[in-house]
Amino acid sequence: METTRFAPSPNGSLHLGHAYSAIVAHDLAAERDGRFLVRLEDIDGARSRPELAEEFAADLAWLGLEWTDVPAQSTRLATYAAAAERLKATGLLYPCQCTRAEIAAAATEHGPEGPLYPGTCRGRPVDPEGAAWRLDVSKAIAQTGPLEWIDEVAGPQHARPELLGDVVLVRKDAPASYHLAATLDDAADGVTLVTRGKDLFAATHVHRLLQALLGLPVPRWHHHALLLDDSGQKLAKRRGSPSLADRRHAGDDGRALADALRSNRFPAGISLG
Repeated sequence: METTRFAPSPNGSLHLGHAYSAIVAHDLAAERDGRFLVRLEDIDGARSRPELAEEFAADLAWLGLEWTDVPAQSTRLATYAAAAERLKATGLLYPCQCTRAEIAAAATEHGPEGPLYPGTCRGRPVDPEGAAWRLDVSKAIAQTGPLEWIDEVAGPQHARPELLGDVVLVRKDAPASYHLAATLDDAADGVTLVTRGKDLFAATHVHRLLQALLGLPVPRWHHHALLLDDSGQKLAKRRGSPSLADRRHAGDDGRALADALRSNRFPAGISLG
């Protein structure tokens, strides 16, 4: 039985891009007589707004989706801490006090997520108080050996976590990074098919490495295309993309909108890319 999930962050209202992602996950589970889960990724400090949980549920129901709620990230902090301690105990994490500006100034290479961390704090004494904790990717790869993963859209992949460098697993301002939290959550929830936008394709290389290091089950992935605005950028909360809640309150037909998205019929100025 297939299990998929939709995991929005309650730091702003859902928009059409979220609707498309939720529909993809929902429909893949339905086609395979499986389960569609909804999980809140709500550990982003003051940016997380708990009151949005009810809005998200109303939006998904308006689209005609059916789902099962699973515990939010804020209930799983002990799990993230325990995983981080395991990795620290094996010497795979190191503290880092570098700022984004310092990293950008010192970086000599760029990866899918921006400037690659140049290893400034690796191997030198750093006060762990208030520090982020980074994964020593080279050391981790040496421990696991070659790894593979399967994407239903792009096919079999060789894991290349080095493309993202020594990523942060424990943030200065949050209990865990997306990489650590999402990987642990999907394992805990029994997700067998991780559906998300292709903008997160590269992150999966790191997630596959974490699964090997932590002894977690390995799902398959489905990285779908993104909805783009008329400037060719993906829809985003920070750019003020129209919200589902606004459309719902205006009296739009949510089920008709969902069917249009399934048929790749998008509102003016929006395309799939």
